[in-house]
Amino acid sequence: MGTLAGRVALVTGASRGVGKGIALGLGEQGATVYVTGRTETGGPAPTSLPGTVRETAEEVTTLGGRGVAITCDHRDDEQTRRAVRQVVAEAGRLDVLVNNVWGGYEYFWDGTEFWLEAGFWTQPVERWDSAFQAGVRAHYVTTVAAAPTMVTQGSGLIVNVSSEGAVKTDTGVAYGAAKAATDHMVACMAHELREHGVTAVSLYPGLVRTESVLRAAEYFDLSDSESPLFVGRAVAALAADPEVMRYTGQVVRTGDLGHHYAIADTDD
Repeated sequence: MGTLAGRVALVTGASRGVGKGIALGLGEQGATVYVTGRTETGGPAPTSLPGTVRETAEEVTTLGGRGVAITCDHRDDEQTRRAVRQVVAEAGRLDVLVNNVWGGYEYFWDGTEFWLEAGFWTQPVERWDSAFQAGVRAHYVTTVAAAPTMVTQGSGLIVNVSSEGAVKTDTGVAYGAAKAATDHMVACMAHELREHGVTAVSLYPGLVRTESVLRAAEYFDLSDSESPLFVGRAVAALAADPEVMRYTGQVVRTGDLGHHYAIADTDD
């Protein structure tokens, strides 16, 4: 039996990529995992990349957990609230919330010659709006909807997927500002949630071999990269740690968690 048997998790933006890897990592440990995304079935998707929430849910179940798919566009606050209400109504609890959904990546599939853009002043202003609406705001609204259940339980883990872009200056203005906002939001949430026994952290994965990264592999050095499932195993280890509160309000890196919890990647 997995270390998370009986636990309930919600992972947003889990049709593919890091979100899917996190869902699978939680599923490996026996959790019930609700996964959200805009792509419900095969066929035309918001991106040209493969993957659906139904496929992710099925893989979670295959790995030993219980996967449940919820179609949700987190740019719509009511859809977000409805998704959280469904989890609580069906499962009666919520132990882990992973805010992974993000925006501002449209240049990967909208035909924009991203590599030719030199300076934030050459980029569509909508990139800023997308990063903050589909990213920062979506994380906030989902957490607002989920927090009352965790506070009532007196326990819970909230993981906001962020990145080193929050502390670097060469990852783009909109992206860096949004990730920095995410990190500070987590720190402030942790301050208010601590007395209620709820942990909140920002998670920095390394370079992850997502579908989009592999499609552009010529631009990356993948020699020190991580699989999406490795990120999921790191989150699962945090969720199973009875002393996870020691991390609250902090940035945690998957590489450090891998070392601390002796986590193996898929190719180790």
